[in-house]
Amino acid sequence: MTGDRREELTRRLAAVRERIDAACGAAGREVGDVALLAVTKTVSASDVAVLLDLGLTSFGENRVQEAGAKVEAVATLRPAATPRWHLVGGLQRNKAAAATRWAERVESVDSVRLADALDVAARRTRDAGDRGGPLSVLLQLSLDGDPERGGVPRTGLGPLAEHVAGCAGLRLDGLMAVAPLGVDPDDAFAAVATAAADLRAAFPQATTLSAGMSGDLEAAIRHGSDVVRVGTALVGDRRLTS
Repeated sequence: MTGDRREELTRRLAAVRERIDAACGAAGREVGDVALLAVTKTVSASDVAVLLDLGLTSFGENRVQEAGAKVEAVATLRPAATPRWHLVGGLQRNKAAAATRWAERVESVDSVRLADALDVAARRTRDAGDRGGPLSVLLQLSLDGDPERGGVPRTGLGPLAEHVAGCAGLRLDGLMAVAPLGVDPDDAFAAVATAAADLRAAFPQATTLSAGMSGDLEAAIRHGSDVVRVGTALVGDRRLTS
């Protein structure tokens, strides 16, 4: 880790926080209403260590094997820190057990079969003493039906939520969504906000809305997102080399 990289991350983090605060102000929301989830896929453990030094605590990964190694490396670099790790990408059912060893939250549950795999894995991990409680999950809403992007369609959201709420190893905490390419972000996040409100009405514990990324976080905040997932604007276009 060079001094230049530390300065770059410091500068980028300040700019992202300024954007979030400004978006909250423009939306008539309190500063601090929106949490920043740093998406650290493809960046090094040393970058994560610096972001911890700068006050960030929540980090999003989307590759289970890469994340597992990174979690261990960060624990070595910052043994006193307590980062919270989220899985933000698609998850294959055969990797559910590995994910529950490090993930505090899985933000991409979009099927009953995936929920069942995570439920079994989370209960086993808890029974083994490797986690203290249920695995937090967000349901991923699909706005365009593209299977490559994942997500459950609006019509399937209620039945999936009902199923997850009945899984002893899982805790239904809310909704996640990605604005489709080529769609006005305000239109997309307005639809997400309506779905999130309906979900909360049926499942009052499902209060979290994770929506908005580097390019559209302002629109997401306007429509009630309380978690924004920021990668490129925060860490740049970097690839894991160590």
